[in-house]
Amino acid sequence: MSTLLNLLLLVQILSALAMIGLILVQHGKGADMGAAFGSGNSGSLFGASGGANFLSRTTSVLAAVFFVCTLFLAYFGNLRPTGNDSVLERTALPVTVPATAGDQIPGSTPAPATANQAEQTPAPVAPVTPPASQIPAK
Repeated sequence: MSTLLNLLLLVQILSALAMIGLILVQHGKGADMGAAFGSGNSGSLFGASGGANFLSRTTSVLAAVFFVCTLFLAYFGNLRPTGNDSVLERTALPVTVPATAGDQIPGSTPAPATANQAEQTPAPVAPVTPPASQIPAK
């Protein structure tokens, strides 16, 4: 499968580079106007008619090859594994939550506290009220 993807990617890159080269070699529509008044060179590599027909057809074929390769790469890149797990399930670490006294079933008797647990629980703190001098008057 990876060989096929590498081959498609290579064909896509080569067709893109060839298209870039062919598009840069072609001349625009305004270049024919200058040739009509004698400043252009009628004898070229592709003859008197010019290479517009050959270059445009080759560019069209390369564009079709590029788009077909793009579609196949998108299809193969979107294939999912056969398992039901998601990306998060494959990468997430298992989470362990320690049991606390609040996790017990209501109505059941809590486990007896040991001396160490009683020392570790903090004493409740009374709410702090500001002095009367700091309270703004209406």
